[in-house]
Amino acid sequence: MATKTRAKGGRPRGKGRAAPVKHDAASLPSALPPLGAAALVFLAAGAVLVLEILAVRLLAPYVGLTLETTTAIIGAALAGIAIGAALGGRIADRTDTRRLIVGLLIGGGLLALLIVPAVHWLGPGARGDGDLAALGITIIALVPAATVLSAVSPAVAHLQLHDLRASGTIVGGLSGWATAGALLGTFGSGFVLVPLMPVSTAVLITGVVLVLAGLALGASSRLLSLVGIAGVMLSVVVLGAWSGGLDSPCDAETKYHCVNLEADPANPDGYILVLDDQANSYVDLRDPTHLEFDYVQWIAKAIDAMYARRTPLDAVFVGGGGFTLPRWLLQTRPGSQAEVLEVDGELVDFDREHLDLKTSPALQVSVGDARIGILDQASDSADVVVGDAFGNLAVPWHLTTLEWIEEVKRVLKPDGLYALNMIDLPPLDLQRAEAATLLDAFDDVRMVTFGAEEHPFGGNAVLLASDRTIPDGAGTENKIATTLSSKEIESFAADGQILRDDYAPADQLLTTP
Repeated sequence: MATKTRAKGGRPRGKGRAAPVKHDAASLPSALPPLGAAALVFLAAGAVLVLEILAVRLLAPYVGLTLETTTAIIGAALAGIAIGAALGGRIADRTDTRRLIVGLLIGGGLLALLIVPAVHWLGPGARGDGDLAALGITIIALVPAATVLSAVSPAVAHLQLHDLRASGTIVGGLSGWATAGALLGTFGSGFVLVPLMPVSTAVLITGVVLVLAGLALGASSRLLSLVGIAGVMLSVVVLGAWSGGLDSPCDAETKYHCVNLEADPANPDGYILVLDDQANSYVDLRDPTHLEFDYVQWIAKAIDAMYARRTPLDAVFVGGGGFTLPRWLLQTRPGSQAEVLEVDGELVDFDREHLDLKTSPALQVSVGDARIGILDQASDSADVVVGDAFGNLAVPWHLTTLEWIEEVKRVLKPDGLYALNMIDLPPLDLQRAEAATLLDAFDDVRMVTFGAEEHPFGGNAVLLASDRTIPDGAGTENKIATTLSSKEIESFAADGQILRDDYAPADQLLTTP
């Protein structure tokens, strides 16, 4: 029978447990000071969230800002975070960890500096492709930087883990600092960076800070030569100049919009206000009664059909844009009162500076979300409520629901008119749903829409709702448009889903160009 030999100390040798591998502490890379390690993971995680939120704003002028596009951007960024976390730990096990961290910070910063050029290059070709375009551009522009920066946390954890008895404390502490960085990046972007400076400038600053952190760590650890530092700085200068030298697609950037103003070559006093690549308003600086867009004419004609000409009216406008209709109301009906609910205060300032907007006791603006702002409106106080906050790429779903419409009805006088501009394309599921929702709240609902052969059914439509009978043909007097009768709108909305706060899939129902 075979016998087991014994090593010194009398323990038998055989197929039992392998002896633990002993590491020479002198061979391990030295850990960072705890505060320094925390600062690195805080910075890297925070930068990822900053870039993610800024990417949403960078892409909005090209792909819109719907639930799907935002989800695509967030999902792609999370994929980069997951890949970076997995690869960072794996590579840290096989290389000089401190040198790796230096490279990750510098590389992540340089990749961040490439985001703005990448979006400028890819964005124009992605217009109209919605969520797929958002996903594709995010994968190319944002995911590389997110992946590299997300590898910092596991690399730092590897560097700090010299005593397994404290592994929980070390890993948990670093995870907490990374989460704190992500929180600060999230809140700082939304509440500070976007309101304070152009998005491209914020991305540039983020990239430079990351590179400087990497250079500082590399220089203090003597991992970078003067030539290496000079090369990195030259790269920063070149990429920064490239990014900063790109023409902004916006005349102005607000918290909500990329704003552009286009002159009308046929009218020296006419301007088109463009928000996120969509023509929002036409403003004639000399003639407030000049209504260029068809849907604006429809709303004005519907108001004139419901109320005697020049009769003063009290009106609430949901969405300001270029303030075309409020100015028309005050010009054509002296003594009227207009209250505008506009979420974008910076857009109001832009209108004051560039479109000669003059607010007054007769034309007042309440800045904030209309769903909240309407609560401040007195019951039975408005002859007309005009909804003009919808676009062809994004719809504020909370302004489509039955609960919202009930608030509108509360504000309206008993015989008041609600006029709502919508944009949808066949099969017109969103317009059908909104028509069904209005029919659940009002006695009479009509819809003005393109109807002639040269204008296919779809696109802009104005829904009219009231508890008194709306005159036949209200809203249109020309051949290129038609007003659906009560029976026609009931047939149109028969299959429409009533939208409620609990379930209002507006983005999914909307058919975009």
